[in-house]
Amino acid sequence: MKFTVTILGSGAATPTLERYPTSQFINCNERCILIDCGEGSQIQMRKYKLKFQKIKVILISHLHGDHYFGLAGLLSSFILLGRTSKLKIICPVGLKEIILKQIEIGNAQIPFEIEFDEILLTEKALVFEDKVLEIYAFPLNHRIPTHGFEIREKAKDRNLIPEKLEEYAISVKEIGEIKSGKPLIRKGKVIPENEYSKAPAPPLSYVFCSDNRIQSKQVGDMKDASLLYHEATFTDKDKSRAKSTFHSTAKEVGECLHQSGIENILLGHFSARYKDTTTHQSECQEYIKNVFCVTDGATYEISQNGVEMIG
Repeated sequence: MKFTVTILGSGAATPTLERYPTSQFINCNERCILIDCGEGSQIQMRKYKLKFQKIKVILISHLHGDHYFGLAGLLSSFILLGRTSKLKIICPVGLKEIILKQIEIGNAQIPFEIEFDEILLTEKALVFEDKVLEIYAFPLNHRIPTHGFEIREKAKDRNLIPEKLEEYAISVKEIGEIKSGKPLIRKGKVIPENEYSKAPAPPLSYVFCSDNRIQSKQVGDMKDASLLYHEATFTDKDKSRAKSTFHSTAKEVGECLHQSGIENILLGHFSARYKDTTTHQSECQEYIKNVFCVTDGATYEISQNGVEMIG
C-alpha cells in the first residue's frame, strides 16, 4: 500500500524561482488528491511526473489567491485533455461561483462532472469517503474562513490467524460474517476475537494545516496524524508579524504540539524574506524531533515504520 505526499509549492503569498505557492499532491493507496492549487501547480505536476489526470478530489483550504489561483488553469487543461471522470472539489463558500465564471467567460464547455462541496465548519467533520480512505475537514484560525484537512486510511479488518481457522473449523461463510462484525460462536459461547484474529495496524493519516495562527485548542484535530504539515511562515524574530497576519512561527508550532504525540512534522509556506529555513527547523526541533522543512518537489512516504523522504 502506498501513501505519499509530494510538495508542489512550499512558499507563501509571493512566488519565487525556488518556491511556488502552496499545493500538494497526495497518493493514498492509488487515490490521488490535490490539496490547494496555487499558481503554477499544474506545471509542477508535469515537472515531477505526477499523474494529475487521476486526481479524484481537490481540497482548497481558503480563498487567498496563493492557494487557488492555479485551479481554473488546471480545470482548463482537464477540458483540453478530454477528461471524462467525475471530479469532486471541497472548498470554501464562494469558490464555485469564481471558478465557473472564469470558465464561462472563456466560453469553454466542461465535458466531465464537477461536484463542488462548499463548506464552512465550526468543528471537525467527515467530508468525503470511499472504500480506501476518509477525508475530514476542520476550522483553522486565519483572517478569512479556512479549513485544515485530514486524509486517513479506512480501518482495516482484523487479520485471521491461519491455524485458528482449522482449530475452530471456521467456514468461508463464517469468515465473511466475522468481517461484517458478527461474533464467532462455538458450543453456545462467544469466542473472544483475539483467540482467532489479530488487530490490524492502525490507519495511517496525513493532516494539512495552512494558513493558521496555531492555538492549543486545535491540537485535538491534529493529534492523530502519522504526518502533519503545518505552515511556519515566519521565524521567532518576526513573531509580531506572524500574529498580525494570523500566521504561525516555527517555534509556535513546536511549542503548541510538543505534547500532542505527533512525531513527524513538515513545515512550509515560508515567507520569501527567508533565503534558507535552517532557523525554522532548529526552532521547531526544540520541541519536536522529526521536523522536515519542505522544498518544492520533495516527496515523503508515510508507512507503519514512520516517515521517509524518498524524493
